[in-house]
Amino acid sequence: MRFIRTILCAAALCAVAATASASPASPVNGTEYLTLPEVQNTDSGNKVEVTEFFDYACPHCDAFEPVLADWVKKQGGNIVFKRVHISRGNGVLPQQRLYYTLEAMGLVEQYHAKVFRAMHHERQRFQNDEAVFDWVEKAGIDRAKFIAAYRSFGMEAKTRRAAAMMENYKIDHWPILAVGGRYLTSPSLANVAVKTSQTEAEQQQGALLVLNHLVAKVKATNK
Repeated sequence: MRFIRTILCAAALCAVAATASASPASPVNGTEYLTLPEVQNTDSGNKVEVTEFFDYACPHCDAFEPVLADWVKKQGGNIVFKRVHISRGNGVLPQQRLYYTLEAMGLVEQYHAKVFRAMHHERQRFQNDEAVFDWVEKAGIDRAKFIAAYRSFGMEAKTRRAAAMMENYKIDHWPILAVGGRYLTSPSLANVAVKTSQTEAEQQQGALLVLNHLVAKVKATNK
C-alpha cells in the first residue's frame, strides 16, 4: 500500500510540475493543447491542415477573426486553412447556411469579415432566411444566385458534415482550432495555466504561439 501511495504521490507531483512549467510559449499536452483520442483524416497532403471551428454569433470569434486571418496570411504555403461553422440547433442554421453559401460561391474572403461586422457592430441578427437574403442583396451579392445555392441539396450535406466534424473533433467551445487532425487549441486553452489576469488580445496571442508549436510538431511528423 505504501508503494502504491508513493507512485500516486509522484504522479501528482509530476502533474503539478508540468502545469507549473506550461505556458503558451512552452505548451504542454493536456494543458495548452489537447490531443484527440483518434487522429482525424485530412486531405491536405504534406501541408499542415488547420481548421477553425467558429460561430458568426460568437463575440470571441468576431474578436479573433482579424488576428487569426493575419496569422494565416503569414503562414503562406506552410498550412492549408479551413473553417467549420458550428452546429447548435435551428437558431444558428441561417448563419451557418450563410457561411457555407459564401464558401460555395467563392465569396468567403470577400465577405467573411463583413458578416461579423454586420452581426456584432451593425446589430444584424440573421435569425431567419429572409434577413440573410436582404443583407446579401444590400452587400452586393446576386440575390437569386445566392438563394439557389443556399437552398441546394449540397448545403444540407455541408451542415450535416459540420455536425459530424464537431462530434469527431470533440468540439465543446469556440473559437477552437484543430491542427493536423491531431491537436486542439484555443485562446482559452492556450492560457489556462497563466495565473495573471489577461486581456482577450493577450489570450489570442498566446493561442498563436501554441498554434506555431503545433504546426511545427505536425510538420515534423509528416516528414
